[in-house]
Amino acid sequence: MPKHAIAAGTVTRLGVEGDAHAHPQIHGGPLQAVLLITAEGIAELAALGFPIEAGSLGENITTSGIDRRAFRSGQRWRIGADVVLEITKRRAPCATLNAYGPKIQRAVFDPLMQDGDPASPRWGLSGMYASVVKAGVIRPGDPIELCK
Repeated sequence: MPKHAIAAGTVTRLGVEGDAHAHPQIHGGPLQAVLLITAEGIAELAALGFPIEAGSLGENITTSGIDRRAFRSGQRWRIGADVVLEITKRRAPCATLNAYGPKIQRAVFDPLMQDGDPASPRWGLSGMYASVVKAGVIRPGDPIELCK
């Protein structure tokens, strides 16, 4: 981390081609292939004084215009023309994030998050993992929509 924007990404069953997981025993695999974080959540954390920007938290996809509180396990999201992701779980913060300040873990995670309760005011700040239902290519600016 941080991850940087790319012109296009090929999304496979195991994530974005060319991306690697620093701790594959914890991150990655088919159920945690992609990490999504909202640009608005990043802005919230930056406003609290954390020196972060898109990619800082290790996300593969930074969304814009989606309420971070809207993500739920089991939802399917289409990105661009081809890619479909299914939200599998919320991301629990790890010590790697401490590079942005010792209080960042508490800023993105609380007891309600620990319990999986979307009523948490911090819901979605740490990001959501997703599996890849349909592979393909995505590009910055591609529309992201909840599949009905």
